[in-house]
Amino acid sequence: MTQDPAHQPYGTPEVPRVAVRGEAHLEVDPEIARIGITVTARGTDRRTALEDLTRRNNTVLDLIKSYGDEIEKLETGAFSINPELTRHGRAERIRAYHGRVHITAELADFTALGELTTRLADLELTSIDGPWWALRPTSPAHGEARRQAVLEAVQRAREYATALGANLAALVELADLGAENTLPYQTAAPGTGMRTMAFSTTDETPAPPLDLEPQRQIVHAQVNARFTMTPPQL
Repeated sequence: MTQDPAHQPYGTPEVPRVAVRGEAHLEVDPEIARIGITVTARGTDRRTALEDLTRRNNTVLDLIKSYGDEIEKLETGAFSINPELTRHGRAERIRAYHGRVHITAELADFTALGELTTRLADLELTSIDGPWWALRPTSPAHGEARRQAVLEAVQRAREYATALGANLAALVELADLGAENTLPYQTAAPGTGMRTMAFSTTDETPAPPLDLEPQRQIVHAQVNARFTMTPPQL
């Protein structure tokens, strides 16, 4: 039984194959930004530390929720109350208790982001990390990158075939190597995020909103493509 030349792995002189890779790199504006908020408390006894932490955590959550639909996601992460031990003679005793709560907030309104980060940083014993810019998983930028990668693969294969005096005949295989954001919201490139802020003020005048410039996102797509072509004119 003779195998169809189009299905042979390396092609034949009558039905040669060409294998290429198509790539696309797009630079687009981010769609969302995530910030991390850490609320802390310290007290000489566990109850005091816990009550202070609860009060400050509620203040932070109420402030974030006051922005309504501008907050796309709000999550509480780790919570801890830890004793601070100190030496007292040959024994150890508890000197203080430290409490900590981690919160993350995700916004698509970058104007509100600058105002919110400033107001949060103005709260007592509250620190801010971020922002981390990202695209949504469903962003059309990912699909556009994949389309451009396929078009480049076809163009590259056609150029190889033309150089041999041949034409592309059929697509044999298209392998998606992935299209992904190189700067996901969990991470950020060095120097692109906002430094941690933790301060409070006795001035009743609110601090001016931070002017945060969104970081452009790079979207990559790669595909491997295999084509058959007409016999070359060598």
